[in-house]
Amino acid sequence: MTETDENPVILTAWHGAVLLVTLNRPGVSNGLNPALLEALSKIWVAAASPACRAVVLTGAGRNFCGGADLSLSWGDKGGMELRNSFHPPFLAMIACQKPVIAAVNGAAAGGGLGLALAADIRILAEGARLVPGWAQIGLVPDLGASWLAPRLIGEARTFEWFASGRAMPAGEALAIGLVNEVVPPEALVERALQRAQALAAQPGNAVALTKQLLGESRKNGLADQLEAEVKFQALAIAAPERDAQVAARMASFAKAAKP
Repeated sequence: MTETDENPVILTAWHGAVLLVTLNRPGVSNGLNPALLEALSKIWVAAASPACRAVVLTGAGRNFCGGADLSLSWGDKGGMELRNSFHPPFLAMIACQKPVIAAVNGAAAGGGLGLALAADIRILAEGARLVPGWAQIGLVPDLGASWLAPRLIGEARTFEWFASGRAMPAGEALAIGLVNEVVPPEALVERALQRAQALAAQPGNAVALTKQLLGESRKNGLADQLEAEVKFQALAIAAPERDAQVAARMASFAKAAKP
């Protein structure tokens, strides 16, 4: 996970069962380069560990992620760099069965916006900006943004935003339901960790299975989704330690309810 041993491109820290992942190229707004993309792919492998129950993704320095590092010569006119370098970590993030919270500081631009949209929950710092940017340099959206954004805010609103390339402020993103919460910058990571830890504490595998079940709904009609609910409910009931965890939670609730 290093660009050099002294300057890792990604920092990781465990907070109980929550893995905090920090993109760490602050001098270039955490621009995506081959080393960072490769390291990010490995993060989602680590997140598959039973020890991990939630992930928080944020950026070092002033910005979350400025997208592809345009100071590099990618040498790509036909999409091979997108397929070979950018798609693997993005698809691995989408496939992650653990809840992912994006804690967005500063700007999430271009491919950085794609990463933020791929998270299950987005928390923005006051003053943060979501910047499509592609049209302003003669490009079309990539890194899944053209698929994710319309599902969150609708096709018409997405087209207007992406075609203009304008930076969307945190308050507007919250108002239209694109993000879940806006907090002061100094509280951003702590709030994301709090929410991740609350998800991690839910009994059994309910949160991970709920994420997978909602993913199934993207391709299913109602009848097929009802069958998926039956399948996933059986998996939830059979989760190891679920019964003990639920019993402990019920006992805690009962104790708290006593006068």
